[in-house]
Amino acid sequence: MRLRTSITAVAAISVAMTMGAALAQGATTADVPASSAASRDCSGQVRIRAFSDDLDKKTLDGVFVGNMSALAVDRGGRITAVSDESYLYSLKVREKGRALSAEAVAVAPLTDVNGAAPDSEGLAVDRDGSRLISSETEPSVTRYDRDGKAVEALPVPGALAVAPAGRAVRNQTFEGLTLQTGGRTLVASMEGSLAGDETGVVRLQTWHRAGLGKPFKTGAQYGYQADQGLGVVELAPAGDGRLLVLERGFTAGVGNTVRLYLADPRGADDVSGIENVTSGGAARLASKTLLADLADCPTLGATAEQPQPNPLLDNIEGLAVTGRTATGRVKILLVSDDNERDTQITRLYSLDVRLPR
Repeated sequence: MRLRTSITAVAAISVAMTMGAALAQGATTADVPASSAASRDCSGQVRIRAFSDDLDKKTLDGVFVGNMSALAVDRGGRITAVSDESYLYSLKVREKGRALSAEAVAVAPLTDVNGAAPDSEGLAVDRDGSRLISSETEPSVTRYDRDGKAVEALPVPGALAVAPAGRAVRNQTFEGLTLQTGGRTLVASMEGSLAGDETGVVRLQTWHRAGLGKPFKTGAQYGYQADQGLGVVELAPAGDGRLLVLERGFTAGVGNTVRLYLADPRGADDVSGIENVTSGGAARLASKTLLADLADCPTLGATAEQPQPNPLLDNIEGLAVTGRTATGRVKILLVSDDNERDTQITRLYSLDVRLPR
């Protein structure tokens, strides 16, 4: 989603395969002095390792590299990314020590099964290498082959369509998308509430399949309570049925609020048959635990192009699990959507997360 300054935000501020290869010298964080692990802590659970602005305001084959809204690990350790301007990118991302580098190595345009350009917001790479991409225009989830050709559209419950066809608000539909570990459950997150639901309570739509290669069929919906003024912009699997959830908002003159949560839908009720979902209703919502407010991360020497509570922050929108550390912490990669504006940055962040039991 293109986050606009009119959005009201808060006033303060399967486990995938390992990314490979060594890091080239000269990445953004290469000159940051060595420091203890504690100095890179964003919280007791989250530590930032590095960031990179290597992709910012670059082009590839005449196409702008930016507007990135989602990330996923592809075969061979490459990172696949989508932009809300309907492009699919292949990225070479390398990390060595406390330095991160990135390069776009391929780009392809995207159209949906009807030949229209999607507002691509969520991304998952299936076991066969195909890409599942959500668009928040309708909304829709479309399977693409590795070259970016649309293959099929998944069924979507009618209530999630944009009004007047359904109850969703334009530009507030499928923002996040992920495959749970094992590949049998696909989850999409609505960014905003449906008409009739409590403001801030969003729905997580699932699809299930009997096995790899089998068709996805619509499954349960779960309610999730976002923080006041924030929207759910991305999901990633925690590896045990829980989900990493990225919430984000923007306040003009203040900047972005970005928080990472751990959500557990396993004890939540299916709300697909409930017309009005509320936080105090009979249906149990997915529980959530704050892992970190990214404004609390060390700056690592980052600079911002507009006011931010922490110059490291920007319009962070994409999240992917990239592996695990030797101590079992979950490694994640984030990306910000620069909206092709001089006041915003395409920035990658590598972090690791200790998941509470």
